[in-house]
Amino acid sequence: MTAPTTDNARQRTAVDEIADAHLDAEIAVDPIAATYLGVAGYETELTDYSPSGHQERREVGLRTLRALDDVQPVDDVDRVTIAAMRERLGLAEELYAIQADDHDVNVLASPLQSIRSVYDLMHKDSPDDWATIATRLTRTPEAMAGYVASLREGIARGVTPPRRQVEQCAVQADKHGSADGFFAELASGARAGDTDLPSSVAAELGRAAAVAAHSYTELATFLREELLPVAREADAVGREEYALRSRYFLGATVDLDETYEWGRAELARIEAEMRVVAEQIKPGATPDEAMQALDDDPARQLEGTDGLQAWMQQLSDAAVDAMAGTHFDIPEPVRRLECCIAPTHEGGIYYTGPSEDFSRPGRMWWSVPDDVTTFGTWRETTTVYHEGVPGHHLQVAQTVYRSALLNRWRRLGCWVSGHGEGWALYAERLMADLGFLDDPGDRMGMLDGQRMRAARVVLDIGVHCELAAPAELGGGTWDAAKAWEFFRHKANMAESILRFEVDRYLGWPGQAPSYKVGERLWLDVRDQVRAREGADFDLARFHRRALDLGSVGLDVLHGALLP
Repeated sequence: MTAPTTDNARQRTAVDEIADAHLDAEIAVDPIAATYLGVAGYETELTDYSPSGHQERREVGLRTLRALDDVQPVDDVDRVTIAAMRERLGLAEELYAIQADDHDVNVLASPLQSIRSVYDLMHKDSPDDWATIATRLTRTPEAMAGYVASLREGIARGVTPPRRQVEQCAVQADKHGSADGFFAELASGARAGDTDLPSSVAAELGRAAAVAAHSYTELATFLREELLPVAREADAVGREEYALRSRYFLGATVDLDETYEWGRAELARIEAEMRVVAEQIKPGATPDEAMQALDDDPARQLEGTDGLQAWMQQLSDAAVDAMAGTHFDIPEPVRRLECCIAPTHEGGIYYTGPSEDFSRPGRMWWSVPDDVTTFGTWRETTTVYHEGVPGHHLQVAQTVYRSALLNRWRRLGCWVSGHGEGWALYAERLMADLGFLDDPGDRMGMLDGQRMRAARVVLDIGVHCELAAPAELGGGTWDAAKAWEFFRHKANMAESILRFEVDRYLGWPGQAPSYKVGERLWLDVRDQVRAREGADFDLARFHRRALDLGSVGLDVLHGALLP
C-alpha cells in the first residue's frame, strides 16, 4: 500500500460504498456518535446502551466484515480502507467477546459521560435548537435504563468494573443530577443569542432537564447500592486483556515489556533535559524550583477562565497563521478553531472535530476544576499546539475536508487513539523543532507534558500487567498506591487534576500510553521514510501524505507509507 498524494477527486469504488454504508449503519444505531461527528438527523435521540443495543452495533460490524470478503480493491486508497476497517472492526469483535460493554464504567469515557457531554456539541442559537435539546433530554431515562441493564448483565456474568471507578462515577452522577449540576445549569442559562427563550420553550426545557438530572441521581444510587458491593477490588485488568486494549488504542502490536522499559528510559531522558532547561530559567535550580519560579512570574500567569479562553484563542489563531502556506497546506475552512471552556469541572483538555459541512467548527475545550483559578502560560502553550494546529485540529479537520480523496468512513468514522494522540505529541515536538518553544519557560512546559506522558507508559503497563514496581516505590507489585506516589512526582499539576488523571489511567487501560507510544511509532515511520528517500525526502510532503490517510491504526499507517 502507498499513501495518496493528491486532492484530485477519485471515482467512487465498491469499497467506498461498503465503507460509507457502514458509517450510515453505525450512526443509525449510535445517535450520540452522529452528533459528535456533526451528522444531522439524530439530534432528538440517545444511544441504546442496553445489551440489545450493543448486539445491534456488533451486527453492523460483522455485516461489513462479510461484505469486505466479497470485494476487490481498485487502488491504494481502497487497500488502506480495507486494512483499516478489518483492523478496527476485528478489534471491536474481540472486545465484544470479553464483554467489555458489560463493565464500561470509568471516570472519563463511558456512557455516563457520553450521555451528558453530547449537549456540548448541539446547536443552541434559536428556540427551535433548545426545543430539540429538550426532546433529547427526555430520552435520558431510557438511555440510562439501557446502560444499567448492561451493567446488570455484567453482574450476572461476574464481570464488574473496579470499585474505584464505581465510587468516582457515582460522585460524577450525583454532581450532574444536583440542583446546581450540569442539567440545571444548562436549563437556567439557556438563551437564543442575546434574547431569553419563549416561556413555553423555557418551561419545556426546565422540565426535561429535571428528568435528565433525576436519571443521573438514580444512576448514582444504582452505582452505590447495587454495583459497588460486587465491584472488583483490583484495578489491574491483567496482561491478556491489557494486550488487547493496547492493540485497540494503538492500532499496532507492541512488546509490552520492551515498551515498559523504553518508557522508563524515555522518562529519564526527558528529566535530564528538564534539568538543563531549569538551569536556563534559574541558575542552580532544580526543575521543580524552576517551575515554581515560572508560576511566580506574573507575566506568565492568567487569572480566571475568561483570561484563559482569550489567551488560548489568540495563540491558536497565531499558530494557524504561522503554519498555513508554509509548513502545511491548510484549507480555509480548517483555519477556524474555537477555544472554549467546558461546562464541566472534572479536569482535562480535549478536542472535538468540526461537522462535515464545517458549520460547527473544530473546538478545543478546557474542563477546569472548581479549585483552579490561575493558569500558567508557560505550562499551556504546548497544549494549544497539541489540541489545535499542528495537532488534533489540523489532523482531524484536514481529514474531514478531504472529501475528494477519502470516503466518509475514513473522514468521519475512523479514529485511532495512538494515531491521533501520537500525532499531537509529534506536533508538539515539531513546534519545538521549528522554534515556537524556544522560550525556556515554554520549553519547560512542553518537557513537563512529555514527562507526564512517558510516566503514563510506565504506570499504565506496570499497574495493569502487574509488573514489579521500581525500588524507589518500595518494590513489590505495581498498585494504585504506588501509581499515585509515582505520578505525583512526574507532573506539575494541581492535586485535584493529578488524582483525576491517576483514576483515569486505572480505569481506562491502554489509552494513556497511546500518546507517547504513538509518538514513538510516528517518529519511527518518519525516520524510515527519510532513510528510504534520502536526499529526496521532504518533511512537508511527508506530513501531507501521512495526514491524507486519515486516522488509521499505526500498523496500517506503516504499511501505507512503507509498502
